[in-house]
Amino acid sequence: MRTPSEPTGGSRTRNISLSGNLLVITEDTDLLAAQLDGTSTATTAELVRAPLMNNISTDEIIPGWCCYWYDEKLGEYAYLGLRDKKFGQGAVKAFAPQIIVSGEAKGCGSSREHAVYAEKYAGVEIVFARSFERIYQQNCRNVGIITCDDFTVLDALLAGEELPLDAFTRRANDIERAIIDLGGLFGFNRETRKGTQSPIKPDFDAARPLNAVEKIIQSRLSSRNQCPEDAAVRVGESYFVEADVRFSHEYVTPMAAGMFAQQFGADAALAGPESCYFFQDHLSLAEPVLKRRANGLELIERVENLGKRQQEFATLSGGNFIGPADTGGSRAICHNYIVENVARPGDVIIGTDSHTCTAGAVGAFAFGVGATDIANSWYNREILVKVPAVIQVNLLGELAPGVCAKDLMLALLAHPMIQGSQTLGKVILFSGPGCASMNLDERATLCNMAVEAGGMTAMFEPDHVTHAHLALRGPAASAGTDVLSDQGATYSAVVDIELAGVEPMVALPGDPRNSFPLASVDTEVKVDKVYGGSCTGGKAYDMDMYASVFKQARARGVTVPEGVQAYIQVGSEAVMRYAADRGYIELFGEVGVSVLPPSCGACINAGPGVSESPDEVTVSAQNRNFPGRSGPGQVYLASPYVVAATAIAGRLSSVEDMFKTRTQS
Repeated sequence: MRTPSEPTGGSRTRNISLSGNLLVITEDTDLLAAQLDGTSTATTAELVRAPLMNNISTDEIIPGWCCYWYDEKLGEYAYLGLRDKKFGQGAVKAFAPQIIVSGEAKGCGSSREHAVYAEKYAGVEIVFARSFERIYQQNCRNVGIITCDDFTVLDALLAGEELPLDAFTRRANDIERAIIDLGGLFGFNRETRKGTQSPIKPDFDAARPLNAVEKIIQSRLSSRNQCPEDAAVRVGESYFVEADVRFSHEYVTPMAAGMFAQQFGADAALAGPESCYFFQDHLSLAEPVLKRRANGLELIERVENLGKRQQEFATLSGGNFIGPADTGGSRAICHNYIVENVARPGDVIIGTDSHTCTAGAVGAFAFGVGATDIANSWYNREILVKVPAVIQVNLLGELAPGVCAKDLMLALLAHPMIQGSQTLGKVILFSGPGCASMNLDERATLCNMAVEAGGMTAMFEPDHVTHAHLALRGPAASAGTDVLSDQGATYSAVVDIELAGVEPMVALPGDPRNSFPLASVDTEVKVDKVYGGSCTGGKAYDMDMYASVFKQARARGVTVPEGVQAYIQVGSEAVMRYAADRGYIELFGEVGVSVLPPSCGACINAGPGVSESPDEVTVSAQNRNFPGRSGPGQVYLASPYVVAATAIAGRLSSVEDMFKTRTQS
């Protein structure tokens, strides 16, 4: 079977017509299922005019467990996780759509390139959507799938026209267009090395004041597109940038390692292996969960093979392997480890995980990439960056007691200047006097969830909080380079947030953007499981917040009620030591909460805390709750304070209300 390493197609003279099936992903999943089983009576024109499904996550394009494969088997799993579950394995591949059509924000969520390969191996050549998430669109481009948000082009195809490739790519810049023309990133680089592809000289602006994001990009430009004197990088233009840190985890390393060997040769060496990290963190607690599934033994074997292949590649390449812990689980979740030990101000950091943006808390320009991008960067340290527009979010004042960064981020997801597709591909730059009241862990929460807003990443400019964090690494550690925005720098929007006005929030099941004030939920939500963990909710300060609530419960002699399973999962061994030193581990146990070692665990549907049936309800401190993300049940997102209060109340609850039912019954 062919491994996903060699995109096919690509020709500057290629013409495209509608020669195969077209699949329209409508809001009405019955209409979608009818297309797949051949019972649809609607015309294609009627389907395209019907409400299209928005916010299709990569979890829905391909569920997490399907990513244990990385060959043509992926085609059988295309859209197996789509909401409502109206069709089964292999249905999309059997239909063999040449073109897929959907609505806004296609490909939100995970950076998994398995999603676009699932579409590719199911026959998809072109994806139309009203808008695309950045990583998904870049992954499509890298593997030779054409994306287009111009529905007049779709209309022309439906009318029977044959169109040149550039009709689909007219909104792309020159480098993006060349990559598409040549069938993907590897084809582009191969033809460039051979000299058959002329070097593309990107455009620059005249010198101007730069914001911190633009400054970092300009400082890291590759030698093949250096910035002339008295010039500046241009927003919307793409440049090759040299990465300071590259990392991957066991989901992606084997796929990328296969690409690396096929493209660059079996003896190819990593450029700068000391700055490459390989984490075994996503599936380290998966076995007990997988055992309960019908094909559990097969899945466990796949997981074990992923780990072995990753460790072999890391060892042979000379990279840093951050593997399992002796006491179970992982040594750390990749994002926690990078923030604790690696990220520096001014760094460019790329990782095969959409939450790589967490390292923006330290003043790094950090963002997620797919398998093709990481494999290419292992060889030459380069990553193609389209200079993003930057939204400046000014934080003013301080948060009220009992309100934290998770509440602020959920509030931002509902903000009129952030919600919808207004942040797609952009960077959120947090600034203003309110930043001084945010500790490093709280900054990490805000940056971590920038991708849930559709953003490329988020950043804080370095200050005394940053420097205090870096000082914990010891005097021999590099402090990086403080990069601050120039006076007069340009932003696409400026948003002022009065922190005192932020209240406890909750995201209702299905999407993190379904966020509302907790006080507005006027029906009782009884819970089956409570999960405090993941890269978002497993940091040291998160432990402080859980503990502050559980101490109140212990003082009253109240514990987690019967029938509710509650878990706290730390994000790293360092956080586990922090919690143990403060007596939190004993405290959590005394109130009936199970403590778990570091791992992505339930957040990726691979550890204790996952739901087992559609009617189960979970309240979680993780970052996303897309359908199927953490099992088949319903997941509410909330802050560590609300998660802990909910564990004690047995229902979705604020800290103030968590004892009400117990004391009145």
